[in-house]
Amino acid sequence: MKNLKNLLIVAVAASIFSCSSDDDNRTIDPGNGGGAITDNELKGEISEDATLLASVDYTLTSSLTVKSGATLTIEPGTVIKAKSGRTDVFLAVERGAKLIAKGTASLPIKFTSDAASPKAGDWGGLVLAGKAKTNKGTDVESEVAGLLYGGTEDTDNSGELSYVIAEYTGAKINGEQEFNGISFFGVGSGTVVNNIIVNNGNDDGIEFFGGTVNVTNVYCANIADDMFDWTDGYTGTINNAFGVRNDGFDAASEDPRGIEGDSNSSDPTAAPISTPTLKNVTILNLNPDVQLKGGAEIRRGTVATIDNILFAAYGTASFGNRIDTNDDKGNGTVTITNAVSQGNVGTDKVGGDIDGTVTEITDGITVTADNTISTKTGIGADLSVFSWANQSFVVVKL
Repeated sequence: MKNLKNLLIVAVAASIFSCSSDDDNRTIDPGNGGGAITDNELKGEISEDATLLASVDYTLTSSLTVKSGATLTIEPGTVIKAKSGRTDVFLAVERGAKLIAKGTASLPIKFTSDAASPKAGDWGGLVLAGKAKTNKGTDVESEVAGLLYGGTEDTDNSGELSYVIAEYTGAKINGEQEFNGISFFGVGSGTVVNNIIVNNGNDDGIEFFGGTVNVTNVYCANIADDMFDWTDGYTGTINNAFGVRNDGFDAASEDPRGIEGDSNSSDPTAAPISTPTLKNVTILNLNPDVQLKGGAEIRRGTVATIDNILFAAYGTASFGNRIDTNDDKGNGTVTITNAVSQGNVGTDKVGGDIDGTVTEITDGITVTADNTISTKTGIGADLSVFSWANQSFVVVKL
């Protein structure tokens, strides 16, 4: 059995603030990014290489955009608090720019709200743009942050996100525009993304708009809309993904889902077609008051491959559908292997093709009286790899 204890997220800050050479003992100047970093305040445009230091308590007071040609490096253990209650507070990385946010298990990098009582939607989120292919073109404007994305460089490198927590994201601009926790617009496979937590998001957890970036070990907890989402011809791999809605997290869109996969809603045949591969995935609902519309909705031309997935609902929590490939703007196709379901997760709604079957089980995941969640070895996501984040499960109605 692999267990993940019911603990609160602990942000660990480190005092790593300078580097020195053995021969001259000089302190390296982290730079101000061309004026966007003033003491502990972050806003404006990073036009020169700069580093955020773990010893500084940063506040993101407006948009911070890393311009093409510049690199923003963030030290392990850095905590960045975003000004809450505004829609113009976010971190954006242009095509041709890089973000190196390389935390560690003991010193993760954390983006959070500055509110005394933080909530989903307090600020925007992280937005990265790249030069990889999309089926919307090569110079497409992102839904948020006003970045251009797309191109022909599928191996494009936008930097690295490792051991990063983004929480209380999803500020709503209007009825059509909302930030996700982390958005990847045309981001290429040269970008490294692993060990990511998105917690308490008011829209999607992680969304891919085309591109080829691969993601390993990603955890989306308490997401108002879709935990994992893609569109615009995304062709990467998502490996070891865990999505959960806790009891008590009641923020919800009209149709929250575990997975929502689109290719192109205007033309489901547009190339490249979204052909992602998902491996080792768990979608779990613990909230009896909010039904997930679907465990996985694969639609609008998407051709997905899913291997080893667990759909689970605890107690009276439920899904509307388990897998849905039907859509009036184009059906989807999914090849699914080693799939199991547990609890009230609905039935499959087939409009396109579902190649493979989902086996119903009774012991894939358990919740004990102390709110420890256990999953059987080899079924769905491996929860033990997220122990560094000390994530919390909330199951009130035992």
